[in-house]
Amino acid sequence: MSTSKALPQPDREEIRIEDVLQALGEPVRLQIVRLLADLPDGIACGEIDLQVTPSTRAHHLRILREAGVISTHTEGTRRISSLRREDLDCLYPGLLPGVLAAPR
Repeated sequence: MSTSKALPQPDREEIRIEDVLQALGEPVRLQIVRLLADLPDGIACGEIDLQVTPSTRAHHLRILREAGVISTHTEGTRRISSLRREDLDCLYPGLLPGVLAAPR
């Protein structure tokens, strides 16, 4: 039996632009967002290839989740993260396409 549990994260109406922009302003977090943009079903946090320690990766994922940029839920022992594209597009039209199109 597989159970899925969401981690604490803001509801759509609780997402604030200043939190989103602050979360997106860090290069490692922007790298995570770019990766998740290509993975609509999400990815397990341990499978995200970053040049940082696992604890640093977890920190960046938490910041993105708490800002409302990503959604994370558990499946067994795995934490699956995905981009909250629909919520962000509804609240801040054009933000994600602009961020994702910016030069790297």
